[in-house]
This record gives sequence, C-alpha cells and structure tokens, in this order.
Amino acid sequence: MVSPWGPPRARPADMTIPGPLLPPYGAVVGVLLRLVVYLVAVLYSYAEELLLKKDDNKIKKQDVPALCDLHCCKDGLIRNGLIGQKPPSINPERLKDFGEEDYLNGDVKTWEMKIVSRNEELLRDGLSHIPQSSSRTSLSSCNKLIRFEDISAAAFKIQCSVQKTPCMYSRLSKQYGMDIYLKKEFLQYTGSVKERGVIYLLTSLPQDQQRKGVIVASDSNFSMAVAYHASELRIPVFVIMSTSTSPARVKMCREYGAMVISYGTTAKDSQTHARRLAQENGYLYLEEEDSAVYLSGLGTVGLEVYEQVPKLDAVIFPAGGHCGLLAGSAAALKHLNPHISVIGVESESFPVLQQSLKAGHPIEDQACSNHHFYGDVSGLCFGSNSLQLTGKLVDKVVAVREEDILISMLRLLEYERATVDAEGAIGLAALVAGKLPELKGKRVAVVVCSGNLELHLLQQCIARALTLDNRVCRFSLVVSDCPGDISKLLEVLAREEVRVLDIKQERTFVTSELFTVEVTCTVETRDKIHTAQLRNALLERYPTAVWTER
Repeated sequence: MVSPWGPPRARPADMTIPGPLLPPYGAVVGVLLRLVVYLVAVLYSYAEELLLKKDDNKIKKQDVPALCDLHCCKDGLIRNGLIGQKPPSINPERLKDFGEEDYLNGDVKTWEMKIVSRNEELLRDGLSHIPQSSSRTSLSSCNKLIRFEDISAAAFKIQCSVQKTPCMYSRLSKQYGMDIYLKKEFLQYTGSVKERGVIYLLTSLPQDQQRKGVIVASDSNFSMAVAYHASELRIPVFVIMSTSTSPARVKMCREYGAMVISYGTTAKDSQTHARRLAQENGYLYLEEEDSAVYLSGLGTVGLEVYEQVPKLDAVIFPAGGHCGLLAGSAAALKHLNPHISVIGVESESFPVLQQSLKAGHPIEDQACSNHHFYGDVSGLCFGSNSLQLTGKLVDKVVAVREEDILISMLRLLEYERATVDAEGAIGLAALVAGKLPELKGKRVAVVVCSGNLELHLLQQCIARALTLDNRVCRFSLVVSDCPGDISKLLEVLAREEVRVLDIKQERTFVTSELFTVEVTCTVETRDKIHTAQLRNALLERYPTAVWTER
C-alpha cells in the first residue's frame, strides 16, 4: 500500500543517531587524576610549612633571645639614648679577604651560617659545665684556647649591643715619629672595653639561670658592665660593694639598673657575702675569669682594629693581671696576620704578667697599694688560659713608670680631648716613655680601653702630670721688704710670659736678714724649654732663688 505522503525519504549518509550527553569515561578519569594530584601537592606543601614552623619554634626555645629584639624598636636601634642610629655592623663579607680555607671550608657565601651554628653548639657544650646553683661562674673549667671561629661568632652576636668604636689617626703621631691610631674603647656606654666580654657571657647563660639572676662583688669596670647589660637583658643583677667604695660608683651602678648592697670594709668581705647570697638564692656568682666565652668577646677588638686600620705593623694593649683583652685580641690578630706585632704594657710597680710568664704560672702573692689609680690593671693574674695565650701569641710585654702613665693621660686630654684612667692610658705610656724605639716610622694602633676616672682623681692626676711635664714649677727667693720689690719680680715673670698660679709671702718664719720677705711662686710655663729660660732669667737677677724639685 502506498503511503498517502509518498515514499519514505532517504536518510542522509552523514547523519548519525545522537548518543548520550555524558563525556567519555576516559576524560572523566583524567580530570579526577589531575584533581587528586593537585590536592596531594597542596597538602604536601602545607605539611612542609608546618614542619618548618615547628623546627623554628624548637630553635627559639633552646636559643637565647636575640639581642636585636631587646635593643631595637620600630623606628630603629636605641643605643646610648639615641633613636634611629644603628652602629655599623660587622658584615661577613669583610672577612672573606683574610679567612683561611681550613676555617671557611672554601665557601665564603655559606660561612656565616656554618660558623654561627657550629659555635653555638660549642658554646652550649662549654656552658654545660656551669653549675646551675650558684657558687661562681667556673667558666675556666672549659679551659681551652679560643679559636678565630669563636671570636668571629662573638662579633656577630654582640654587634647589636656594643658600639663599634672608632680607630682614628692621632695628632700625637708627629710628636713620636710614627703613625698612631687610637682605638677608643672608652666610648662604650659604661666607659670600658669589658662590655664586649660581659654581653657575650650573659647571652650565653641558660635561660633558667637568666631568670634567677646574677651577682657580682666589686667596683671594677667588669661589675659596671654586668650591671648595665644584665639590666638591658632583663636579668636580675645584684652588686655587692664594700663601704669604702666611692659614692659616685655606687650611684652610677644603681643608675644602670642593679641592686647595690654595701657590705664589709674590704673587697674580700664583699666577695664572701656575695657567694653566700648566691648559694642561698640560686644566683650565679660572676667573677672576671679567662673563660673561652669571655675572652672571645674581648677578642672582637682585634677584629675591628684589623678592619679599620690597613697595613698594621703593631697593636699595643694594656696588660697587667687582667690580660684577657691582650690574650683574646692577640688570638684574632695573629690568625689574620701573623706579622703584626702584639705588645702588652703593664706598670713597673706591679709587673704581675711579666713575673707570671717568667714563672710559667699565675702569680698570686702580689699586692698593689694604689688600686684606686691603677684600677683593673692592678688585679691578680686570673687564669692559666690567658697566660698561655699571652706566652704563645704576644710578641713583647713592657713595663712603664707611674710618671709615664700620668703624662700619657695628659697627652690624651690635650690632643684627643679624651679623659681616660690609668688602664686607658697605659698603652700610650709605652710610646711616651720611649720603650718601643723599634716602632719608629711604622703604623701602630693603641687600644684606649677605659675612661672611668673619678673626678677627685682627675684633678690630682692632671696637676701631678703638669709638674712632671715641667709645665708647672715652684721657686722661692728672698727680696727686701720695701715697696716695689715684689712688683719688680712680677715684671720679670711678665717679661718671660709665664702665668702666675699662686704667690705667697713669709715674713715671720724666715732665716734671712731682718726686713726681708721670702716669696714663693707657683707658675705655669709652655714646656720644658720655656721653664729653663725662666730659671736662667731669675737666677741672673736673684742668685739665691731656690727651685722646688719634683
């Protein structure tokens, strides 16, 4: 039967029957695999971040709080009352020129990471010998010679807490025939180089001991540095001083933030009381010793001097019993350049270092009768570690007179506007006294390490130094007790251009003729030549004039 609509149409050959609207099975599997891989990658990276944070937290718990966090703020570093000024740091790049292969492992770029981590482990090992209870630091128990690595690690750790003091060319160079550079360590906040060793020592203490506190018993520069830096690190600090301590020192120590206790009439009484308090309360009794940690901090002076003054020939340090600065800095300088001469200077009245080197062991039966003037230079030799380093690395130790130290203090005050004590001036005293003629024409650095001179001592020292330098002199002569005779004497003094400081007249207690007066004058001259000219002029007019000898 034929359909009324006609025969069926033929289906086009390119048309197919439509299949289901879902994607192929292979495509779905591919998308799912990509999604799984992405999720695995995200989870892996997240887990890696968590592990890194966990490791950082462990390191922070084990390590001491960073000094920069304690001394820095949003606006910049706060140091010595100045905001926004950061002392120049010691960069690792500056050491690449003189670091040897055995210490740098041939890789300067990774040197900072390697040396810090390695020395932190060494310091932890050394500090494990410190008793947690109290009696004293006993850091000398880890009695080992310090290495250049230890000093470098100390330099990086303390750079936010101490000043990088200048090492400047001195106007005294022409006077003494050599290029003199003065390393002005007296510009530290407490006026002493001891800050370098103290801050490294305090930051290396375990955290539980830092919470308990530390205690010291002296009025030395070491105690002042402990008082200040322990307060800055929020470590409870106690200072025991004898009742004979200067009130100015007691006041200064309290202003640094320490609890000051006056006890006993001698230093020995104060030390005994401090040890007893340490044992009863769990404080750590700190005493200046030659531990590797303390010497490494002091040795950073040698690093800075080598960096600041190129082509050095010699470096002069104060010596004496407390020769930690000399020993630590010698270790750094001799590693960087073995040809640099390292020289120590001590007092002739207290040659404890020379005697200890000669005996081969620390001398302990010496006593200094003028401790207030000499300060830390008069201390006993406090350890075999420093003595061994000094005997091995120091080229020469010389002794100077007290007069040379006083004149050195006067030279620094006049030419450098630096008010220093005997410990700070004793290095330059070796050049003033002519003890080192082999340094003529060479480049020499002198470490001026301390400036804590009390005011009453300053006045006495300067007056005595002017007399020793032939710039203040006194003479007596007899003139007739008639109008105009004393004015004629003053005319002679005015013609010679001298300054009259004092003039006295004696009429009663005289052995000369009647109606005469004995006149005693104290005058100031320019120098030794000027004094000789005045003496000749007076003897020519007054043959009986008598000069008061020094």
